[in-house]
Amino acid sequence: MSEIALPSRERAVARTSSAEATPRFYLTHEHHPESGTLFGFWLYLMSDCLVFACLFAVYAVLGRNYAGGPTGAELFELPLVAVNTSLLLLSSITYGFAMLEMQRDRLRTTLFWLAVTGLLGAGFIGIELHEFANLIHEGAGPQRSAFLSSFFTLVGTHGLHVTFGIVWLVTLMVQSAKHGLIPENRRRLMCLSMFWHFLDVVWVGVFTFVYLMGVLP
Repeated sequence: MSEIALPSRERAVARTSSAEATPRFYLTHEHHPESGTLFGFWLYLMSDCLVFACLFAVYAVLGRNYAGGPTGAELFELPLVAVNTSLLLLSSITYGFAMLEMQRDRLRTTLFWLAVTGLLGAGFIGIELHEFANLIHEGAGPQRSAFLSSFFTLVGTHGLHVTFGIVWLVTLMVQSAKHGLIPENRRRLMCLSMFWHFLDVVWVGVFTFVYLMGVLP
């Protein structure tokens, strides 16, 4: 029996030695599908759409529940809101300029337009905080009525998104200045572009549904 089993053992040892002698190849960099990040970010944007859809639905239900307090027509300053809207829409245009310069592989002008976009976004946040401070000073805080609670929640959530977008923008500016317009930074700038334009679209809805319709009797 041992003489019969011996050849099979030798064959097994030979196969093991052959497998060990076969060259093995390892990736020197992480495999990352080119479309994986963009697809994942699209999924995030869709989830964010659901969040804002819920907030708009809540405002649609509670937007006329004033509880004897001030109405939107008494509180909203449309000229100031129009200026704020112009700042955000203009920032979307300047971000588009930055993307065009990125396609031309011009780092300095790309950073310039990104900086302009960040300043316009910061101006938007500053005016929004000024509006909130005035409302609270007049006794129209979020606890005053269901209308004001839903208003502060919807507009404040959008403002938080813009704030996070500015932080993201500054981070990408630092990374691009340090490493240049490498493929990774281009992909990140593209994702931020989708996020920034998404916030513009949401704000157009806020301006129309909350402010313009809010001043109607």
